[in-house]
This record gives sequence, structure tokens and C-alpha cells, in this order.
Amino acid sequence: MIHLVQIGNGKSRRVALVEEPNLRCLEGMDSIYELAQRFIRDGSKMTEQVSAMASGELLDYEAIYSGRSEWKLLAPIDVPGDPSRLTVSGTGLTHLGSAKERQAMHLAEAAKAEAVTDSMKMFHWGVEGGRPAPGEVGIAPEWFYKGTGTVLRGPFEPLTVPAHAEDGGEEAEIAGVYIVGEDGTPWRIGMTVGNEFSDHKFEKRNYLNLAGSKLRTCSVGPELVIGADFQAVAGEAKIVRGEQTIWRKAVATGEQNMCHSLANLEHHHFKFEGHRQPGDVHVHFYGADRLSFGDGVVLEDGDSMEVRYEGFGRALRNPVQIAPKQDDRLVAVRALM
Repeated sequence: MIHLVQIGNGKSRRVALVEEPNLRCLEGMDSIYELAQRFIRDGSKMTEQVSAMASGELLDYEAIYSGRSEWKLLAPIDVPGDPSRLTVSGTGLTHLGSAKERQAMHLAEAAKAEAVTDSMKMFHWGVEGGRPAPGEVGIAPEWFYKGTGTVLRGPFEPLTVPAHAEDGGEEAEIAGVYIVGEDGTPWRIGMTVGNEFSDHKFEKRNYLNLAGSKLRTCSVGPELVIGADFQAVAGEAKIVRGEQTIWRKAVATGEQNMCHSLANLEHHHFKFEGHRQPGDVHVHFYGADRLSFGDGVVLEDGDSMEVRYEGFGRALRNPVQIAPKQDDRLVAVRALM
């Protein structure tokens, strides 16, 4: 495995190889997007070539991570100059620990013992048909859209609860990062820690609100892991308010903790022709198995959300930013006449 980051200082950008406790910059390379395209064209393996390219400036990783450097961590993937070419999406009800919380979210208190929601039905379909034999197609997972690259935030950038929203909550996940080759073939560049961030209170009102609840900012990083082991990945999510940790839970992902195989998730995302446009990038969240919302936590402005997974580098941290409710004004559409 190799770990890459993107950094910027407002004037220039760099791609760097993580060599704890340092970062080693790649010569002549300022975006992972460009780097991936080069390796697809050349037909060479990133894991074999990147180390040889890392002959540039040596930087103190901790100074950058803690905010003591002119350099700051960026999201580990973007399409420089054209965020519309990056699609952010995800799949839900993929994890063995997720269905119980979703079932509770969508049931009225009096009906919890007897009813089975559509969420639970879809989860059971995944258990039964989400792991097909190699080369075969399994059951489709729940799929959702979050936005273009304009909604993607880097480490330490705030995730916003808009004025029109009812809530905002972390979703500790791993996300796959993909680029589509010139012949329409999707390539997985790597995987990264992610906070998918959703409006769970709005979703709880009615399952049909799911689509709208997902249209929020989200974050990935700091590191993009090339050649990651995604069999069983343990991690931790926590919420810090001031100096106090108000919520902390172990989280688990990876194929052994999921009812869908990675190959099945990828097929059902890239089976759509619109998702195979040459040069496009996709950040796809694989799902979460624990939420602070499920434990009754209501995030406040300034709270810090932290997601960490073993083998995926340093923790992803983002503050919560809640927009003032007085900013929730009518969006008036003008007619072109």
C-alpha cells in the first residue's frame, strides 16, 4: 500500500507520498487526477512507480496536519478547474450493523416490534443476494447522489448544516475514488476515509426524504490509499465538543462486515452509461454501520467530527457549521421573457 495526499498553500499545489512523520513531494505533479491519468495511459502500476517519483521537497506532516504550516491538506482527489466532472454518491444499507438503526429511524414508536420497513426489506435482499459468485450480478443496493465536486470538502474544513436543513450528522465511512479511462473503463484509484454527513432528522420524517437528506457537503481524506486491504477494517468515530468527547463508538467496514461485495457495489454504480464518461471522477461512499444520531446525539455549531480507520492513515476531522435560520429565505425563480 502507498498513501498519497494533496496539499496547497494558496499559490501552488503538490501531491505527496506519506512517509511518516514526513511528506515527500512528487516531482512535477500537482494533482492525483493528473497522476492517475498518466498511469492509465502508460499502463504501469502506481504502487511500483510513485515511490520513484517522490524525490521532491520533504515536509513535516505533523506541522501541516496541526495547522502550523503554510501548507494545508486538501481533499485527496478533485478535478482541478472543473468540479462538475466529479460525482459524489454512495450506497446505503450495505453494512451488517446499519439496518437496525435505519429500521428504528423509520418506524413509529408503537410499531417497532411488528412492522418491517422498506429499509429492512432492502437490507435483507442485500444479505440474500448482495454477494454473488465472481462474474455474476447480484441484487442492487440502495443508491444515492450527493452532488458534484462542489460539495466535497478537505480535512479540517467545516461541513455545513444549511439554513433549510433540520439537522446534520456524521457518517463514518470508507469511500472509493474512481476515474474513467478514455475507453469508458472505470478504474479504482484507491480508497479514503470519509464523512458522508447527512440530515438524519429530515430523513426520519419519511423515507422518501432520503434523496434530499443526502444533498449536503461531505469530506474525505486526508490520505488516499492505493492498494488498500478492504476485507475487514476497524475504526472509530467520535464527536468532540470543546475539550470533551461527547460520543465515541467503534466502527467497522470492509467486505467481511458488509452484506454486499465490493464488486457488486461497483457494478451497480458503473452499469449506468452516464457514470462511464471518459475523464470523469467518482467518489463513492460504501456505507456506515454506526451513527451518533442513533444514540440521540444532536450536533452543535463548532463540534468536531473525527473518523479514523486502521490502515488508512491519519484521522479525518471536520467541524460542524450551522447556518443561521434567518438565512432560510425563499428562493425566487425569475422567468426569462
